[in-house]
Amino acid sequence: MGLMISTVWLGLVILLNLFLVLFLFRFILTWFPELDLNRFPINLVSWPTEIFLQPTRKIIPLFGGVDMSPFIWVAFMALLQELLVGQQGVLTLLKG
Repeated sequence: MGLMISTVWLGLVILLNLFLVLFLFRFILTWFPELDLNRFPINLVSWPTEIFLQPTRKIIPLFGGVDMSPFIWVAFMALLQELLVGQQGVLTLLKG
């Protein structure tokens, strides 16, 4: 059981950090609307995040003409990371 929790913990640490960085880059990319998100290497950031951002844009309107959906996901990923694998996270405490 301990090995399984440690494996899940490590997988979540990697996955959550990866998506946190991707959403941070995506947030920065909103400052440059003229960039083509389908060109390499920018598409390495835009394609995995667009799955999450597109539905969020339907719920969260533009704020002063700025797309806030990447910021929402940065905050959500940081919260999820802290709740699950942070110092006092659920999986961290179970890991022992």
